[in-house]
Amino acid sequence: MVQLNSSIRPKAAAEYLGISPATLWRWAKKRSDFPKARKLSSRCTVFDATELKNWRDAAPPVHRPEQLH
Repeated sequence: MVQLNSSIRPKAAAEYLGISPATLWRWAKKRSDFPKARKLSSRCTVFDATELKNWRDAAPPVHRPEQLH
């Protein structure tokens, strides 16, 4: 479980959102509305858990093929 008001590593952020790490990085690069990563050091990058939650809750639901019929 992700604690709000905390920073989480990219792998945990991807798991929290239910996506792959590659998708996380692609969204971070290409989507202007996606929360920005923060570099704590040259080898440590994190995302703000509250920003991810707020972004996820504001995003429109994904249309699944079975819902389109």
